[in-house]
Amino acid sequence: MALAVVSSRALAGLQAPEVAVEVHLANGLPQFTIVGLPDTEVKESRDRVRAAIINSGFEFPARRITVNLAPADLPKDSGRFDLPIAIGILAAAGQLQCPQLADYEFAGELALSGQLRDIRGALAMACQTSRAGRMFFLPRNSALEASLVLSGKVYAADSLLQVCAHLNGVQLCDPVLVNQNNISPVYPDLADVKGQLAARYALEVAAAGGHSLLLVGPPGTGKSMLASRLPGILPAMDDQQALETAAIQSLGSQGFHTAQWRQRPYRAPHHTASAVALVGGGSDPRPGEISLAHHGVLFLDELPEFERKVLEVLREPLESQLIHISRAARQATFPADFQLIAAMNPCPCGYLGQPSGRCQCTPEQVARYAGKLSGPLLDRIDMHVQVANLSAQELTSDQTAEASHSIRQRVQSARDRQLHRQGCCNARLAGTELDRHLHASTEVLGLLAQALDRLGLSARSYHRILRIARTVADMEGSVRLGRQHMLQAIQLRRSGLTL
Repeated sequence: MALAVVSSRALAGLQAPEVAVEVHLANGLPQFTIVGLPDTEVKESRDRVRAAIINSGFEFPARRITVNLAPADLPKDSGRFDLPIAIGILAAAGQLQCPQLADYEFAGELALSGQLRDIRGALAMACQTSRAGRMFFLPRNSALEASLVLSGKVYAADSLLQVCAHLNGVQLCDPVLVNQNNISPVYPDLADVKGQLAARYALEVAAAGGHSLLLVGPPGTGKSMLASRLPGILPAMDDQQALETAAIQSLGSQGFHTAQWRQRPYRAPHHTASAVALVGGGSDPRPGEISLAHHGVLFLDELPEFERKVLEVLREPLESQLIHISRAARQATFPADFQLIAAMNPCPCGYLGQPSGRCQCTPEQVARYAGKLSGPLLDRIDMHVQVANLSAQELTSDQTAEASHSIRQRVQSARDRQLHRQGCCNARLAGTELDRHLHASTEVLGLLAQALDRLGLSARSYHRILRIARTVADMEGSVRLGRQHMLQAIQLRRSGLTL
């Protein structure tokens, strides 16, 4: 009898718990059994592994083979366990001699020819493998992704035979190295947007303080264009933020590519998206749009066209920056620290209040259209800004607008002031912390109190205006919160939509 133990990883949300692949060969009639709570994809690996071993030139043991995936109470899914199962069978059969097998972890799906296919979640697994102090063998493209974890040693292989040649010492593989300095994120430039000075300023305030923004205006005024330029003026991500973002992207259906390293995510789901598509879910919980937009931008165009129950699921992550997904068999928590940018028309046809008189919507239709959005959700969006039609002079003007890179420098300076003062952006300031770092006089606070009474603002609006005002002051390099900062914040809060 022979026994081999090979290390691998499962996926549980953003976590990658260790899985011990135990392979036991015993005398008896040939049989291949996999236990340890495997799903259908894992059970089907028996046929893939058998064909891959034979087609790689090895002998498949004609014995009673039992594979245990421990711990037994952790669900195992996908074909990532093909490679560790094959390595375990070859090691237990004595065809693989590697005293250092315990120093490695393996993950990869096998083709019948023995070639390796890419897997999802490689970056999330590599983070955990690095902490465990082991080396990691992956399919080539997955290894490029995992190598972004600089503290780990990742090896790439194209086939089972190549992995075995390395472990047997016949032909060693070199660790995969990615030069992160050669990867520069590319964003659309705000210089492409003509006019819209008020909306551009609101976008800069949103970037500087981490605030959410609602753009309200008729079709064709550049709302979507403005939103797509926000990632380009946000501060550069640090290593930890870049790693978190890449790990979540790695879990998504589209995966992660090294060219996206340090690039702020920009997600723009269609208004027909379901609640599960937005927040994540499934029997095997996967991240939704709000988590895929982590440390980036979530843009919701035609906001009232989304189903109301879909929009309501945004209320929790907007406050907590986390989303908790519970299913009968599994639970997962994903980060959701995104900036929400939304856009909407003022009425169903979009031309309410235009001088052309094109709008034929009745007051009841306008009220019903606005009523699709709940007050609690709108109250959680920091700024509401009008985006007006451009004049012919603005459209035909040759004057070049300010480029994103110069705006980003001002945003970075304002964000640095916030991080130095309080350790977070202004949008994340809680009650007592907000009072401590506000630096506002009694006269300025009295001005906001008057606006609170006259405009009927909620307590949440009161605190959001204070945060916006603090950001406006930081953009000007002012330590004290002045009267003009407060007036500007009130205008940004109220100019787009009457709550």
